Amino acid sequence: MVQGPLSIVHGPCIPLNLCHIVPSLEAQHGGPSKSVRALCAALARNGQDVELLTTDPASPVEGRVEVEGRLRLAAYRRDWPQRICPSSGLRRALGEHRPAVVHHHSIWLRTLHYAHRHATAQRIPLVISPRGMMSTWAWRHRGWRKRISRTLIHPGALEAAAGWHATSPEEESEIRALGFNQPVCVAPNGVTAPSAPDRESAAACWRELCPAVSTHRVALFYSRFHRKKRVLELIELWRQLAPADWLLLLVGIPQEYAPEMLQALAPQAPGAAPVAVFSGEGRPPPYAVASLFLLPSHNENFGLVIAEAMAHGVPVVVTDTTPWRALNAAGHGWCVPWEQFGDAVGRALGESAGQLAQRGRAARDWVLGEYSWDKSAAKLTAFYQALRSPTMA
Repeated sequence: MVQGPLSIVHGPCIPLNLCHIVPSLEAQHGGPSKSVRALCAALARNGQDVELLTTDPASPVEGRVEVEGRLRLAAYRRDWPQRICPSSGLRRALGEHRPAVVHHHSIWLRTLHYAHRHATAQRIPLVISPRGMMSTWAWRHRGWRKRISRTLIHPGALEAAAGWHATSPEEESEIRALGFNQPVCVAPNGVTAPSAPDRESAAACWRELCPAVSTHRVALFYSRFHRKKRVLELIELWRQLAPADWLLLLVGIPQEYAPEMLQALAPQAPGAAPVAVFSGEGRPPPYAVASLFLLPSHNENFGLVIAEAMAHGVPVVVTDTTPWRALNAAGHGWCVPWEQFGDAVGRALGESAGQLAQRGRAARDWVLGEYSWDKSAAKLTAFYQALRSPTMA
């Protein structure tokens, strides 16, 4: 096993055949459903030949294939028990590949076992992206399941990794804190500027779905409806702040909580600060109607929705268990401990529409300049090359 830092040289290199595996690309599983595909597309644009393998309960056994330039995406039927994402079709297809590197996204699921076994058999590097699953909060949440997974679902895979991909320095520290000493490549997610037609179409959709967005300033929560995101605590905080001229718009993928349940918890008294709750499934992101973005998450390895909000010109208030502390010094938003989250939201709600818009414009320019899929793809390509170097064997 390779341990310690690698000497990575950026520059022209021989194109690689890469195999990326992600258990699911369904929207209900959060950010990786967007970010993994976007990363693979960037690697393909940069000259790599990329196979992206995934599982889907709706796919036939032989796989559903999409081709996009040098990116080939194949989805295979997810077998029982679907919770751990086994797929005999994906396992067999992987056996037919001879990639230079196998890169698996997420942990605790059966597809990581396939990646580990194939990398070992082919004597090629295995790279793992934990995608936020190695934070203290995530590691402890239903910890008994993690112990079972590590022992039975993908035994030995974490220890066998040639390297790790982290999307922030904070995630790298989480990997190190758990005792893993393999090389780590920190390559953040990217973000792209929304087009004017997309923004206009999304805004029209949300004005029709929720007419109150036209009569109130909107504070937006847009993420999974899961306890990790502190969505229940956010509703209670909103009840305490009671800004009657604002609307709290909660949009998400139903997971632990259904929209109807969250709506029932919202303040109901006349004159109370309004709350509107919607499923985000099959609907465009609602950033275009927002004046402020809120995410009080227990933990985010990157928080793609935070970057997307800023790319739409929306200032953010987030917890400091997300990797966005740079917002504070730059004045683009607020990244604070949970204990100070209410005070930060109160300050943001107290700013004028012009002040918030100015913050949003600055945040947009900053995030679009700093976070690029092509930059991350270049970093990872150099990392793959270093892991394959004969001196690293």
